[in-house]
Amino acid sequence: MPLKTTKLRDAISFALVVGATAAGSAFAQDAAPAQEATTLDRIEVTGSRIRQVDAETSQPILVIDRADIEQSGRTSVADLLQNIAVNGAPINTQVNNGGDGSSGVDLRNLGSARTLVLVNGRRWVTALDGTVDLNTIPSAMIERIEVLKDGASSIYGSDAIAGVVNLITRQNFEGAEAHAYIGQFDQGDGLRQSYDFILGANSDRSNIVFGISHTQEDAVSAGDRNISRDPTFGMGRSAYSSIDDHGQIWQPTIDGVYTEDLALWGEISGSDDPATSARAGLDQLVVNDGADGRDLANYHALDKANGDGYNFAKDNYLRTPQERTSLYVQGRFDLTDNISFRTDGLYNERLSSQQLAGFPIGEGPYMSGGQGLSGLSYYNPTKGTAGQRELNYSRRLVEQPRVYEQDVKTWHFYGGFEGFFDIGDRGFNWDMGYAFNRTDQNDMQMGDLNMSALRSATGPSFLDTDGVVKCGVDADSIIEGCVPFNPLSSPGDVQGDALSYLLFNAKDKFQNTSKSYTANISGDLFQMQGGMAGFAAGFEHRKESGYDIPDAFVSAGLSSGNARQPTSGGYDLNDFYVEALLPVLADVPGAQLLEFSVASRYSDYSNFGETLNSKFGFKWKPIDSLLVRGNWAEGFRAPTISNLFGGSGQTYVSYGDPCSSDSPYAGRAEVRERCAAAGISPGFVQRTNQGFGYDGQTAYPLNNVSNPDLGPESATNKTLGFVYSPEFLSGFDISVDWWQISIENAITRPALTDMLNQCFVDGNEAFCGFLADGNLTRDALGTINNLDLGLQNLAQIDVEGYDISARYRTSETSYGRFAFTWDSSYLSDYTERSTPSDVDGTYRVGTYTQGFPVWRLRSNLRADWSMGDFGLAWTTRYFSSLEEACPTSSSFNQELCSDPDRRIEAGYAPRNHLGATTYHDIQARYNTPWNATVSVGVNNVFDKVPPVSYQAFANSFDVQYDTPGQFYYMEYRQRF
Repeated sequence: MPLKTTKLRDAISFALVVGATAAGSAFAQDAAPAQEATTLDRIEVTGSRIRQVDAETSQPILVIDRADIEQSGRTSVADLLQNIAVNGAPINTQVNNGGDGSSGVDLRNLGSARTLVLVNGRRWVTALDGTVDLNTIPSAMIERIEVLKDGASSIYGSDAIAGVVNLITRQNFEGAEAHAYIGQFDQGDGLRQSYDFILGANSDRSNIVFGISHTQEDAVSAGDRNISRDPTFGMGRSAYSSIDDHGQIWQPTIDGVYTEDLALWGEISGSDDPATSARAGLDQLVVNDGADGRDLANYHALDKANGDGYNFAKDNYLRTPQERTSLYVQGRFDLTDNISFRTDGLYNERLSSQQLAGFPIGEGPYMSGGQGLSGLSYYNPTKGTAGQRELNYSRRLVEQPRVYEQDVKTWHFYGGFEGFFDIGDRGFNWDMGYAFNRTDQNDMQMGDLNMSALRSATGPSFLDTDGVVKCGVDADSIIEGCVPFNPLSSPGDVQGDALSYLLFNAKDKFQNTSKSYTANISGDLFQMQGGMAGFAAGFEHRKESGYDIPDAFVSAGLSSGNARQPTSGGYDLNDFYVEALLPVLADVPGAQLLEFSVASRYSDYSNFGETLNSKFGFKWKPIDSLLVRGNWAEGFRAPTISNLFGGSGQTYVSYGDPCSSDSPYAGRAEVRERCAAAGISPGFVQRTNQGFGYDGQTAYPLNNVSNPDLGPESATNKTLGFVYSPEFLSGFDISVDWWQISIENAITRPALTDMLNQCFVDGNEAFCGFLADGNLTRDALGTINNLDLGLQNLAQIDVEGYDISARYRTSETSYGRFAFTWDSSYLSDYTERSTPSDVDGTYRVGTYTQGFPVWRLRSNLRADWSMGDFGLAWTTRYFSSLEEACPTSSSFNQELCSDPDRRIEAGYAPRNHLGATTYHDIQARYNTPWNATVSVGVNNVFDKVPPVSYQAFANSFDVQYDTPGQFYYMEYRQRF
């Protein structure tokens, strides 16, 4: 499909012209000087602090080099890591509702907080929840990325449960390089631009590298893609919100007559007797377009099929916009022949935003609000009549969308000394330094309501003698500054002073700071038959602190958004580690190499105390072409600042109450008995924010709370595999690794449905206790209206699988040179247990729940051809199929599911199949005579649309799949 704009085409032409002009003055410059073929430098590989000649360790490592980064067609490190086979479901820029512009990495689908992110082997700044925003690290400064697919707490400390991502910067770079990138979707939206410049210089004793980059990514609207333009794909208007852009009146009725006795109304509507329940009704009256809402004759009954209801999806972002600017400097100065000073610093600023539809106002006792439209309001159609009363009303404030903006500034500094010395024939390396990382974030929320102003604006009001409607009962009781609000109006009618009075801009502040002092030493110990034994040891002192200061209106609960309380806290720790490498045998029959490694790390935290974690690994080469490797390691994850000190925050969660008369457990006698013992009426029907019915979102906000008494998570990692490089096929190698991770005492916030089912269905007294400790209360109808959802060290997670990688690179032929890379991760087990007593647990392989796809297989295949100055790369990305449970609410059309009639032993269980998805990306490149490279590419060549999901939170597909559409891009890289 041709592009709708010519901006990309013009950029390609411009780049070629500029490059040709520079041809006369440009000269070739390698990013790093080539080493002599006979030089065998000792290097430090991720997963070990011991410098070795052999880069192949006992642990499986995926290396993404500079060429891979340049040929990926991605503008960020996050987007690049999003596509590796071992990645799970981290937050990314496709998360609009609930996103904050950050992007992470999530190895093994165990959560981003369980993946440790390093830059040059040192920890990067984390958020309050322990995650790292990869958007703070510009891809232009990265030389390679090493992904350790195994736990490494004994080497690096906390968080390295699922693995480690180590980003290595471009050191010893000399010369200059300018780079420009521009791309967009075939629909003409989602424009992305990236520009960076890097400059490096070497002398006999020093090196300095300076870089600057700027990236801008435009939004893609959900309304501009077929799969996301409706709230639920395939349901059309029936899935639109009942809170329309026209004012509405909601009136509970019994026998067709309005009633204020909601308890009686709920009892009748929830009756097991169809004839009794039919007596209860709900009148939803919508004001006619452009009509005067003060006249009840100007209303009609809600009819979604014929134009009522609001499509909130089209107002949302599908891909959120952001702008990033980075400055980076790195230097090394040799003080003596064996002592150097090394430093690096970074400043990064991210401006990002998200957008939702205008706020859906719903007020009145039935709408869970404290006050409806006053009977004395000038706009109340019952004012002055015999039936004058307060009205339950709703209206979507379409005149102002909800916009959330972030301004995030990140500072990083490292300064330290490093060197080497010899004692006899033994060599030693050492380093010591100080690292400082800080992120300051200022958020602004626009489009939320000042609830105090709303109460005043919908209270008594009258038409004054000057023709202006004013707040108050009469001229003697005018509320100064108040502007009356007419919720029973048509779209566009709320403007000017009324809109300004109702809305406010919330301003929140966040800060995360990390300071660390480190010292490390490594070197030779003693000679063994297989070589020199090596060791490494070190110390780290680190202090983590941070805060979240919400807007005062938000903290006070005066905002229409979810209230939350401030967070503030910190902790410090001291770590000591030691590691040893023992080459037992070499160059003997049956053991060309046999090597063992051991390590242990002692950590002392100010908040929870001490923990000791150790590891053992081996490498064995029975023959030169075969390496067998294995590893056993202990790991841990310390509770984060938000886990320990997070302020209470309101949340609306989707849940199913087993005590509801329409729940799948309602027919069980023991469930009825437990519910009755809790004082719940047999006719109770769960009330949700969309009405009544099992399995919906809470009608009242609940509270997420922290827990200062949390302890660390603990883990055990095991790997066993081999690497085979057959002598008969030069350039080919294959590796197969089995891995297993078991996490105990996992920090979790038990889901409300699970807690209710454990208590009322399974009779688990521990969970009944959690509900009681969480101050659970219910309203007059029986619906839960308060509960503190706390964190606990309760869960257990067991995951197991296989990683398979193969690489083949041919020598130069008359048809060019070919390279093939195949990287796959197969998951054989992913079982979650909510408590240690949960014997069976939940098996998640091949399943999808909201925001949590657990693919059995992810696989990437890349083929690259180069001949002279030309090159072509083709990448295939595969996601295996998934199964999801279909929503069981009465409003959902079960026929949309692939298996709507499915039943299991527990009863009706419709299911939907998400088919396997394969994406294809292609890039062509040309190295020009003036030392530049021009690349053009298309991601998602065949315009693959993600599989439709009915569990997905928004857009009817999971955010880990690509944004629908073909994405075209061009890159120009000039070297000087």
